[in-house]
Amino acid sequence: MIIPQKLKKGDEIRDVAPATSLSVCSEDLIKLARQKLQKQGFRVTFSKNSREKDMFSSSSIKSRVEDLHSAFQDKNPKAIFAVLGGFNSNQILKYLDYDLIKNNPKIFCGYSDITAVSNAITAKTGLVTYLGLNFSTWGMKKQFEYNLEYFKKCLVEESEFEVKPSDTWSDDVWYKDQQNRNFIKNEGFVVLNKGEATGTIFGGNLCTFNLLQGTEFMPIISNSILFLEDDDFTGENFNVEFDRNLQSLIHQPNFESVRAIVFGRFQKGSKMSIQKLKYIIETKEELKNLPIIADVDFGHTNPMITFPIGGTAKLRVDDKIELKIIKH
Repeated sequence: MIIPQKLKKGDEIRDVAPATSLSVCSEDLIKLARQKLQKQGFRVTFSKNSREKDMFSSSSIKSRVEDLHSAFQDKNPKAIFAVLGGFNSNQILKYLDYDLIKNNPKIFCGYSDITAVSNAITAKTGLVTYLGLNFSTWGMKKQFEYNLEYFKKCLVEESEFEVKPSDTWSDDVWYKDQQNRNFIKNEGFVVLNKGEATGTIFGGNLCTFNLLQGTEFMPIISNSILFLEDDDFTGENFNVEFDRNLQSLIHQPNFESVRAIVFGRFQKGSKMSIQKLKYIIETKEELKNLPIIADVDFGHTNPMITFPIGGTAKLRVDDKIELKIIKH
């Protein structure tokens, strides 16, 4: 694996829009996100086509590919952040120049729909990418400290780090109302299966990750620890949709050598309880002997960790849970 250089003060961060356009963000949100990154000592720039917007609140494939190529080829930015997630970043995968990306390694970070781009880049180039804060997330006024802590642990600092639960979490539409937020006490990670494993991290948003199945962009998941989450986009059908998406991943070549699974926290709208998740796990013989935990701080609730796709994690589940990122 190729691990990109960590960020340091004075570095430039280039914001690109592989899926949803920057134009859907309010100017106040953009201003605040930029100011918060600048406060950390970073310079912020935006790709040429990041504000382009079509009927899907995105931009043309050509524009998105051009922006990503430019961001990797330009020697000035040391990291590339997705401005938002969305639904269509997998459109650009076959048009990317993976040799260009491999020869110009740098941090690439985002979450949700960006799962497709991150895993594809890692699969095609060996470059470690990152599932973590989108640029827009930096516009959050409250409950940002945990986000910042794990951003630094993964993208600024060199040493391995342990992932510990946040004190509180939220599942509100924070960008629409920054003042009236509902913070919920975090009860900690949940044990589903005990055991111990070390493996390469792949995954992210499950339904997006599954879009890579059967393509050249799907990582080889042998000896991996899968980090999986899903949003509540399917509403009342979430539980059955999640079940069959998980089953589809289980059918993938090399799943028999997957070493563990880490599930991110589910949104309240999904109505996925720990009891339901346990039932789903127990119905799948292939998961019987895997260490599995749930309610880890990543996904579509806040706050969230930043973690490396293609990096290495160690999970130990017995009387207590220990989750470490040991290579990032």
